[in-house]
Amino acid sequence: MIRSMKLSDLDQVCEIENEAFSHPWSKEDFEVELQSNPYALYFVLVEDDLIKAYIGIWLIYERAQITTIAVKKDFRSQGLSKILMNFLDTVCIENNVEEVSLEVRVSNIKAINLYHSFGFIEKGIRKDYYQDNHEDAYLMVKEVKGG
Repeated sequence: MIRSMKLSDLDQVCEIENEAFSHPWSKEDFEVELQSNPYALYFVLVEDDLIKAYIGIWLIYERAQITTIAVKKDFRSQGLSKILMNFLDTVCIENNVEEVSLEVRVSNIKAINLYHSFGFIEKGIRKDYYQDNHEDAYLMVKEVKGG
């Protein structure tokens, strides 16, 4: 089941965040997103009260920015990212989004391939984007059909 992220989810979300990223968001970062950012939508994929994955976007008029997506280590390579990306497509269509963008490490080939499979293309490079190692990021964009 996919549902909106709640504050009570954040301990599990942060556990996944810490597994997935070298420069993870803090619990406070997620709290700000959930409580104070009117453009933020965050969702969790839950089974038997266990959060297995999550995704977040900023929805600003006809544009959406994927802010994060992660899968719990024990459940990777099971297609959960694809389930979340398909869900996000539906959310974007329902909200009349015309374009979705994201940044991804240039070295994250697995994620880049996932995004390509959903119609994203590289539109540019953000130099020195990541704070932890100064790695560049691809700016990837996709047009939403039906948006």
